[in-house]
Amino acid sequence: MTLFLFTTATFLSTILGGLCAIKYRKELHLLMGFTAGVLLGVVSFDIFPEIIHQVKVYDFDPTEIMIALVTAFLIFHTLEKLIVIHHAHEHQYAQHKHPQVGIFSALALAGHSFMDGVGIGLGFQISHGVGVAVSIAVIAHDFTDGMNSVTVMLNHQNTLRRALLFLTLDALAPILGVLSTFLFSISPHFLTLYLGSFAGLLLYIGASDILPEAHSKDSSVITIALTLCGALFAFLVSRAV
Repeated sequence: MTLFLFTTATFLSTILGGLCAIKYRKELHLLMGFTAGVLLGVVSFDIFPEIIHQVKVYDFDPTEIMIALVTAFLIFHTLEKLIVIHHAHEHQYAQHKHPQVGIFSALALAGHSFMDGVGIGLGFQISHGVGVAVSIAVIAHDFTDGMNSVTVMLNHQNTLRRALLFLTLDALAPILGVLSTFLFSISPHFLTLYLGSFAGLLLYIGASDILPEAHSKDSSVITIALTLCGALFAFLVSRAV
């Protein structure tokens, strides 16, 4: 029942993010500031403590887990920067704003959301507490995934109807990811390595994507305060589960 509720919440969070991107574009930096704080709090107060617990119980090598964290962080950093470099080179020749580019980008976001769902399912394989923590992190940044899905479609001259269609696909992807984990189970060692890599991904998303975007245009004391509130919210939730 808990898994069903959190999976439904990922769907609603993604849809809400996309709709907010359409209607409240000027206030999105405030929501993104809060989201960045939530992601940082989840990594610090839920995922890291669970990693430490798993290391103690199974006598795992903590260096391996930190390697997984750094590797995931750098992989996503490298992929993102390569995309930025590619678009920078495109602008040297002409402005490339084509619907197909938006579609491919939206599909990539849907693939990312599918893996988020896999993360939730694997989290619940470790324990109820880890599953809840991972779900909260996914729900928080699925809001921004929904915003990005709509934004990238509209920025590349797709229709609003098509943008909403791909927003729905992005919202359904985590559900499919969760369902896929019913078909397999993995060892505690692999699960712990997964936690390390997931922590690296969340740190990258929060520190390199969401937080800079929150402060890119309308940085203010309110945005900073909401980031702190997001971290506090994650801390309080971690104590409750």
